[in-house]
Amino acid sequence: MSTATSHPASRPVLGCIADDFTGATDLANMLVRAGMRTVQAIGIPHDGHAGDEAIGADADAIVVALKSRTIPAADAVQQSLAALRWLQAQGCSRFFFKYCSTFDSTDDGNIGPVAEALMAALGTDFTLACPAFPENGRTIFRGHLFVGDVLLNASGMEHHPLTPMRDPNLVPVLARQSQGKVGLLRYDAVMGGAQAARDQAQRLRADGVKLAIADAISNDDLIVLGEAFADLPLLTGGSGLALGLPAQYRRAGLITEHGNAAQLPAVAESAIVLSGSCSRATNAQVAHWRVSRPAFQIDPLALAEGQPVVVDALDFVQRHAGQPVLIYATSAPEQVAHVQKALGVERAGKLVEEALGRIARTVHADGVRRFVIAGGETSGAVVQALNVRALRIGPQIDPGVPWTATIGDDPVALALKSGNFGTVDFFEKALVQLTQATEEAAA
Repeated sequence: MSTATSHPASRPVLGCIADDFTGATDLANMLVRAGMRTVQAIGIPHDGHAGDEAIGADADAIVVALKSRTIPAADAVQQSLAALRWLQAQGCSRFFFKYCSTFDSTDDGNIGPVAEALMAALGTDFTLACPAFPENGRTIFRGHLFVGDVLLNASGMEHHPLTPMRDPNLVPVLARQSQGKVGLLRYDAVMGGAQAARDQAQRLRADGVKLAIADAISNDDLIVLGEAFADLPLLTGGSGLALGLPAQYRRAGLITEHGNAAQLPAVAESAIVLSGSCSRATNAQVAHWRVSRPAFQIDPLALAEGQPVVVDALDFVQRHAGQPVLIYATSAPEQVAHVQKALGVERAGKLVEEALGRIARTVHADGVRRFVIAGGETSGAVVQALNVRALRIGPQIDPGVPWTATIGDDPVALALKSGNFGTVDFFEKALVQLTQATEEAAA
């Protein structure tokens, strides 16, 4: 691997572009765990906004969180290239395009077009595509994506309402989205170590491959991939692929050791849980909470009829003042299908996101400073409603989900959870952990 000139301590090395908000915090969490001081920008910062000039100060990595996973591919490309230009202006020299560890994208989806556009902008003719995240059960073998012990298309995750994934063979999936040739960096090469992986990559490049799906079934494999390919201008994948990068950047003199990269400021106590995800994991988390804690369900059909659902939800919060409550639109797949048939997929999602965003904005004005958010689209709606510009990444709650805090005075803490992440008691666990972390910060 090449050894580039060291960057000043105040300039970031790694610039990341994530296609949704929870995916961004997932990646940032991985980097912080490995010792990289990481901040997350909510959208592409623009000159003239107070505080934007300090987003990358004293950070090793910046993650720009877009909301581009389900928008038209041309728009996703445009936004991603704009994010790349901003990250280059901050001094970043390595780049990472982050998407979901279940590779959830339709055949005309955004992963291939965005990856190829970024490659062209960076002048590189080869990169990896590796959504593996073994800690959360996502592994790739012979190019096929597994969730736990079963292929993706038999896991229950294949029926995503916006980005279904019914083909577990990632090579043809990515090939259908891409202009260039797609190949496979096989597990036997990865198992052979970094040099064997580089040698196989060279053979793929000689054969005209531009994007290579990389097999990985363990964290050790991800470390090998990091060692082999950390010097590529661009990598693409899930957060797991970032696991091996920080050690290589330190070895190359690009970053130095720091103290606690995950330390967050003290945050006021009042808390709320907001859930828009309808994933299997989030359904279980909502059910677990409802056994013994207060919860209010948002009905999209009632929202569509103009009923005062948001007002009723806020009244519910007030009646339970002094304790965290759950406001949720989470429901079973058959109910989701019924609502989407009645309202349309886009309108149903937008109604819920707008309602939860209004609730978040109102409770924040009333003093709530701790938010647990379930679902990528919901997380995006809430951070936009709260006008969050950037986040400092804190300690991990569960694999892929850290606590974060806004940068500046009167900080707000946010746990932005991808729908399928987290244990069944995630909501309760997150709130307890933040209380403990806040007490430690205040000590």
